[in-house]
Amino acid sequence: MKEPLRRADFFETSTGNCRLMSHLCAKLSETAPTWGKLVAPGAEYVARTLWASTSQPRSSRSPSTPLTQQHRREAKGQPALPNVFAPRPQRVCRGCGAVLSSKQLEHCALCGVNILRANMIELAKRGRMAFANSKKSRTRLSASQKRQRAARRGWLPSSLPAWLTQSTYREMILPRLAGITVPTLARTMNVTEPYAAEVRKGNHVPHPMHWRALAELVGVTAPL
Repeated sequence: MKEPLRRADFFETSTGNCRLMSHLCAKLSETAPTWGKLVAPGAEYVARTLWASTSQPRSSRSPSTPLTQQHRREAKGQPALPNVFAPRPQRVCRGCGAVLSSKQLEHCALCGVNILRANMIELAKRGRMAFANSKKSRTRLSASQKRQRAARRGWLPSSLPAWLTQSTYREMILPRLAGITVPTLARTMNVTEPYAAEVRKGNHVPHPMHWRALAELVGVTAPL
């Protein structure tokens, strides 16, 4: 319940049987007397219950108590069995099985860092999703889309240089966008940062009206 078993605690024989390693056997044998004392009252209770459920002659005696010596204690007027407490298990990391210090709770330092990092990534993801669904975010997105539509209506395809084609964008401009930060791309194209991030990854091809500004940003010029 409190100490996980580790792969190093067992080994498999050539016949497929699973065996305990010597260090785990030693640990179990050290605590065996304690477990025996804890199990003894329950074992004798089951024996008495089974004995009482059968028909016995009047002269027959109740089952003996070799495990707890309860009959001998009662004959000598001694108190009942003393309290026996289960041995405290060794505190080990739930992730890798490393032995923990008294100040550590459930994980070692390495596993704790990995779990904390995963939790932070998940919280950040939830935060972005919550912000994207907020009224403020929807308002900003709507305003950005209106600006983009107005800019596209006023843009003239003839203003784009002949050399600046979609092939030029994919082969020369897109690979260099990896060295540009997302906020810089967003300001250059006057778009939202999530959209700029998709453009930098290559998931979206921006409108041709942005190609000249992006070419100047990454230093791509007309071929001689």
